[in-house]
Amino acid sequence: MPTTPMPDDWIDIGPFAQRAGVAASTLRYYEAQGLLSGGRSASGRRRYPRATLRRVAFIRVAQSLGLSLAQIRAALATLPDGRTPTQADWARLSGDWQPLLDARIAALTRLRDQLASCIGCGCLSIERCALYNPGDAAAALGDGPRYLLQTQTPDPPRQD
Repeated sequence: MPTTPMPDDWIDIGPFAQRAGVAASTLRYYEAQGLLSGGRSASGRRRYPRATLRRVAFIRVAQSLGLSLAQIRAALATLPDGRTPTQADWARLSGDWQPLLDARIAALTRLRDQLASCIGCGCLSIERCALYNPGDAAAALGDGPRYLLQTQTPDPPRQD
């Protein structure tokens, strides 16, 4: 059963936001999205338990990794009783994100390496398109910049 924080463990939204490094509106948004929960003081001020600072840090780091709020919410939902992530929780959850991060790193590496010559589908210019996408062969791979979004690379140009 979760324990109720002691009154001294609660922080009003203004000081909490400053300590967490986010705007108060961000905290209200996270709360509306089901990522945090807080309470109200006797005078009606929004307050958060001190331990929620770690939860906000978890959300911010996960966002910096490119995770959506839906992905973060799903990860936090795996924690019992909505508790704040521990070091062991972070190790488990960050390990679950490893394949996603590896795929993003690979996509960014391809983008970096090909950006100067092609945007991935060969449509940067009609003249270059014949080199990178002869006969619009990329159309069979799907819509959009397929060479950068997936691991497929164009066949080398034919030298007839």
